[in-house]
Amino acid sequence: MTYKEVQHLYWRAGFGLKPKELQYLASFSKEALVNDLFQKSKDIVPLQKDLSYLKVFPQERLKNEAQFRQELARRNRQETKILNTIWFKRLEKTPRVLRERMTLFWANHFVCRDMATNYILKYNTTLRTHALGNFRDFVKAISKEASMIKYLNLSQNRKNSPNENFARELLELFTLGEGNYLEKDIKECARAFTGYHFKFNGDFRLIKNRHDNGIKQFFGKEGNFDGDDIIDIILEQKQCAQYICEKIYSYFVNSNINKEHVAEMVHVFYGEYNIEKLMRYVFNSDWFYNKENIGTKIKSPIDLIVGIQRMIPVYFTKNEELFRLQTLLDQFLLNPPNVAGWKGGKSWITTNSLMLRIKLPSMILEKESYSYQYKGNIKNLRIVSVKNKYQEKLTVYVDWKAYKKSVKKISLEMLKDTLILCEVNRGTANYIKRFGRRPSRKNLVNLMSLPEYQMC
Repeated sequence: MTYKEVQHLYWRAGFGLKPKELQYLASFSKEALVNDLFQKSKDIVPLQKDLSYLKVFPQERLKNEAQFRQELARRNRQETKILNTIWFKRLEKTPRVLRERMTLFWANHFVCRDMATNYILKYNTTLRTHALGNFRDFVKAISKEASMIKYLNLSQNRKNSPNENFARELLELFTLGEGNYLEKDIKECARAFTGYHFKFNGDFRLIKNRHDNGIKQFFGKEGNFDGDDIIDIILEQKQCAQYICEKIYSYFVNSNINKEHVAEMVHVFYGEYNIEKLMRYVFNSDWFYNKENIGTKIKSPIDLIVGIQRMIPVYFTKNEELFRLQTLLDQFLLNPPNVAGWKGGKSWITTNSLMLRIKLPSMILEKESYSYQYKGNIKNLRIVSVKNKYQEKLTVYVDWKAYKKSVKKISLEMLKDTLILCEVNRGTANYIKRFGRRPSRKNLVNLMSLPEYQMC
């Protein structure tokens, strides 16, 4: 395989490779590389977060004291931010890159937001547990998660007054896609999920006297369906496999859907709904490595930051600075904008984020000063080109010794092949020629500051 093909695989299935890793892996066959990715991601290792602070918030006091509940909410917001940094460290260090990549993908598919740290940690564990498993089991598990039950108001869904929020998103966003169901289907679906609730510890609980035991009519079938039955019926629809395969193709291959390739994926996925089998098929397909699919995806903010960290060890010594960067770049891990999640693609490039994306390598690696300002509130935080009273430098530790060791006997050309996947124009190529031949600190920053580095 060519360097570009190998790096393409490891950017789509992971977070890129270092130069020596790329040189080594390029000697292996495609099948061997794909097998290695899956083998290394076989184990399921949940994020670890200390939750002992919850012991000072007993259930009885939370039921009866509003001020006590407010204090727990405040503490949870802090602890969930800490969970954000824990996940970042996992992304930076883990050898199980495919499972983390799949977890990120599913987190933006089964979108959920919750500041209850213990519940969202449990939710995240469910995402990574099923990330390469069976999609049928996955959907059923998601429907029983405390964070999802809270987020889409399932706990308010009762037989005498059904709440349709979860039913609508289950059909529109999670399984079938917009326009592939009727309003009647939403109503009948909601009836089947009545009574869904959760225990104080986050485990699922069905409140039987709130559940509608009446006959439901759903996609041509009739019966006393519960939530799991409804999910089984949804997955009988080939449109479900079509919708999921299109979404996977758009994320992992190309946002321009190739109908023939997706049809192949649907043939593999439909019926069995084995996610690992589907992803193996995608990564082993010749068309995955077609020229039009390489270097055509705009890196997400998470990919941008983690990609730099995996190339050269970088440690944020102040969590608030990592939070600020995520806010500026419009992707705050564990805090999606809405139930549809982040749009991705060209939406990553905004007037707020473009300058920061280009300046980010020099801000992190050379501690270049930057300025930012608020416009109304934190959501309108943006970087600015003028100096002002907010001018700062990131307080990060960059392990240049580790970088020097990783590029020993590596040419600048090899570093360029590692960092730049898309085609460069003649002007950029001439500009790179002026760098010389060494993969020095300055040249690393120069390459990462090119617009082409934004692509993977």
